[in-house]
Amino acid sequence: MNVLIIGSGAREYSIALALKKDKNVKDIYFAPGNGATTKIAKNIDIKDFNKLAEFAKENSIDLTIVGPEQPLVDGIVDIFKKEGLVVFGSSKEASKLEGSKAFMKNFLKDNLIPTAKYIESSNINEINNFIDSLSLPIVVKADGLCAGKGVIIAKSKAEAKEVSKDMLSGNSFGDAGKKVIIEEFLDGYELSVFAICDGENYKILPAAQDHKRLLDNDDGPNTGGMGAYAPTPLIDDELYKKIEDRVVKPTMSGMQKINAPFEGVLFIGLMIINNEPYTLEFNVRFGDPECEILMPLLKSSASELFYKGATKKLNELNIEFLDKVAVGVVKASRDYPYKSSKASEIFIDESKIRNGHISFAGVTQKDGKLYATGGRVLICIGIGNSVKEARDNAYEIAKYVTFEGEQLRSDIAYQAIK
Repeated sequence: MNVLIIGSGAREYSIALALKKDKNVKDIYFAPGNGATTKIAKNIDIKDFNKLAEFAKENSIDLTIVGPEQPLVDGIVDIFKKEGLVVFGSSKEASKLEGSKAFMKNFLKDNLIPTAKYIESSNINEINNFIDSLSLPIVVKADGLCAGKGVIIAKSKAEAKEVSKDMLSGNSFGDAGKKVIIEEFLDGYELSVFAICDGENYKILPAAQDHKRLLDNDDGPNTGGMGAYAPTPLIDDELYKKIEDRVVKPTMSGMQKINAPFEGVLFIGLMIINNEPYTLEFNVRFGDPECEILMPLLKSSASELFYKGATKKLNELNIEFLDKVAVGVVKASRDYPYKSSKASEIFIDESKIRNGHISFAGVTQKDGKLYATGGRVLICIGIGNSVKEARDNAYEIAKYVTFEGEQLRSDIAYQAIK
């Protein structure tokens, strides 16, 4: 089978690594890929979705996997399906679950899925009145896509009002903030749960935990994610069942009711309070960096997982995971997440990379050398028999891949080890 992967990050790189272990897979293409994906596949520079669909037909692509949220929200799946192509991902209509936080919160309310108390509004007086009714801290979210950065935890009511005003003016996140969501703050611990869906059937994957904040002890600004691990011991069979019954099932039936059956990856961001799940957000694709630590744990066929998800045959799938733990530690550029950083050469001692691997994201290649040119540059993934062993392996790998100005957290998976 020939596979086309849409995207350029470590998430897509990790999907390709899983596919390369699969005897069913022949050729892999990336659109657009990054400076390191050329080592494992072929990069193609086509941005137009219709032309990408033409490429897929002309090159006998049997399966297209869409990694990031933006192409999904922009309707790439609809275009590929119209051309009779097999594509894994959510439709434009179903992608509103991530594309609009207001749509998502109203969907949760309509389908009685537990979530934080909220309002969605573009009226500053209404927003300020709701802020005054809440206890501190207060969560302020931009409605649209903001690459994981459109959520502010305000420590005072004055800050919440100022942040809301900035979002509505377009200063903070442009059009993505022209409507805002104000939420009560839920105090528990976060989990990431993923369900592979085909519109009717679903398969729930091992739960992961992501670390969003830039600095140790969950301090500093929100980022796209500075590390993750899976599976997490912070979940048990009882909690999995609650998540399935209270979140996954009503989401699948609710999307069918509005004629937008959900296909692809349903990413459920959860807050767990006293072993009760509250839905913070939905995303319509794999989390990044959660995908990077789930893919190496996949024991069964990766191509079968994506293909059966794309062809409404998940009920035929027997999905298996290794009895191992994976921990991923992100290395980010000097000025992330505030601004872009100058390019910096990456040095890797390949002979020392063991018990895991590196997945590359914000990198370019020039004259055979790799350079850090993005925000989150790469992720060091360690595999082990326990969270501690996997974490130690990840940080050991991190010693042998370096670049000037790198940032990384030193406490990934701390909640599972403390």
